Amino acid sequence: MNLGDLVVRRSYGGDVTFRVEHIVRNQAIIKGTEFRLLADAPLDDLVQVPAEAMTEQGQRARIKAAESLTELRKDQQERIRLGFLSTAGIWEQTPKEASYFELPGKVLHLDGDPAYLNKSLSLYEQLGIPSEGHHVREAEMASILYRLLPRVRPNIVVLTGHDGVLKSLPTYDLHSLSSYKNSQNFVAAIRVARDYERHYDALTVIAGACQSHFEALLGAGANFASSPGRILIHALDPVYVAAKAALTSIRETINLNDVLNHTISGSQGLGGIETRGSLRIGMPRLQDLSTLKVTPSAI
Repeated sequence: MNLGDLVVRRSYGGDVTFRVEHIVRNQAIIKGTEFRLLADAPLDDLVQVPAEAMTEQGQRARIKAAESLTELRKDQQERIRLGFLSTAGIWEQTPKEASYFELPGKVLHLDGDPAYLNKSLSLYEQLGIPSEGHHVREAEMASILYRLLPRVRPNIVVLTGHDGVLKSLPTYDLHSLSSYKNSQNFVAAIRVARDYERHYDALTVIAGACQSHFEALLGAGANFASSPGRILIHALDPVYVAAKAALTSIRETINLNDVLNHTISGSQGLGGIETRGSLRIGMPRLQDLSTLKVTPSAI
């Protein structure tokens, strides 16, 4: 067994594909390739799988992730075809060359996992969403966020990484934050965000990871959080919700049923409350300044 090998766990029926991150004696630290899951396992419980192999759960997740990305792109194309907010009577018909420009909401993304952070930033870029991302340990998110918020001034904050129910405890209570690996750290960071901006529509907060304490995160001030069913969530689920928030007009609320059903994990993986989008329009259409001919002032 070597670092970087793809493996599954015998004791769990090979349900999730992992990558070996670290080996200490007879134990390995493994990280989910599709799901935000960090675990340790004895080496004799791991079975190496070829690079092209994928569990049935992983295959379903990839298919759903591709469908979710397609859905986001269809939303963009539909706005271009119909004219942004045409249903509100602003434009009867979109001209061939739009007379306006769009300003999607800006995302500040803090992630406890550098590989997932890079995947997330790549997706924001593909969708034309302005974003800034930082790899931050979950325990440090509150203090880092306190310093970043006044500088970045985002419309949307994503706080994610790794979490889970600590089943190694003799007894655990799903209602207690002490039963979770990082939910208390997400709660602390959410509170910093809400101290900075109390209005839920001025700053959309999306927080949590696999099996996070959904009720505590929502109670601390998150608009969207994981995980109502205490299940594993896909690495890109928080990104999909952030993208919907960034690309939904400030005149509209994010369609909860639509957004949650199009996440890879579904409504058992993420939940939330009614929230306005953060996309704005501007006029006139932005021009390429290099083509403008300006007569210098006589002053």
